[in-house]
Amino acid sequence: MSTGTAIPLGLHSVPDSPVPGLAVAERRVAGPLATIICVHGGLDRGGSFARLARRTEAFDLIAYDRRGYQGSRSLQPLSLENDTDDLLSIARRESSTGPVIFFGHSFGGVVTFKAALRKPSLVQLVVNYESPLPWVLHREIGRSALSTDAEDEAERFFRRMVSDNAWERLSEHERQSRRLDGPALLSDLRQLRSGEPLFDLAELATPALYVHGDTNIPEYYRALCAVLESINPLITTREMKKAGHGAHLSNPDQLASLIFQTWEQLCESA
Repeated sequence: MSTGTAIPLGLHSVPDSPVPGLAVAERRVAGPLATIICVHGGLDRGGSFARLARRTEAFDLIAYDRRGYQGSRSLQPLSLENDTDDLLSIARRESSTGPVIFFGHSFGGVVTFKAALRKPSLVQLVVNYESPLPWVLHREIGRSALSTDAEDEAERFFRRMVSDNAWERLSEHERQSRRLDGPALLSDLRQLRSGEPLFDLAELATPALYVHGDTNIPEYYRALCAVLESINPLITTREMKKAGHGAHLSNPDQLASLIFQTWEQLCESA
């Protein structure tokens, strides 16, 4: 168990972060099956995985604020390549003592796929939830141009992805905290909207599970899953019932069960 400062639901800050300036938290158990490294999406933070941490008692779990976000806000530059470097630095340390699982939520899954493609020896399983892959299957949606004002874009994104009412319920301090994450959010969105493939999943050599819910554009995700399974036989897919985009917050029991079952199946087939 880490002796760092406790934060809610059993995660503890790590004083010796493998990347200077990167805010990392962990929850350690006795005799872990593997270490789950969680990577958050846009306008989120590592602490949002605390509910998942409480339900993955068989695993060590690490979560962190991606560069540009929250406790890692001062860390620059912002890019998928740098995000990938950060994740691999953590994975390199953890892989020296046991197997590693990547769990990515939304844009965090773009990072985990990229890292697994670059260094497959460091990770034994990738599990991603509703990660955007627009170059794999285009998604037809009405989308306004990105704002040149990062703080404005952060507010617009929060209102769109959560709700106007949720934004209005935030304190001014909480709103400003989200606005300050705007530059990192803009970096994420610009990379996704570049029109260029960020990587080729046909080259993925690590078993992966792509998960989506049934309440947020399920028809699109079902079509995407069919394409993913056709691209690479190492990618399997699952649909979670009564789950929206923020399933790591609203459906942590289901997610924890899926990760455990997938890990068990992988070990049995080895």
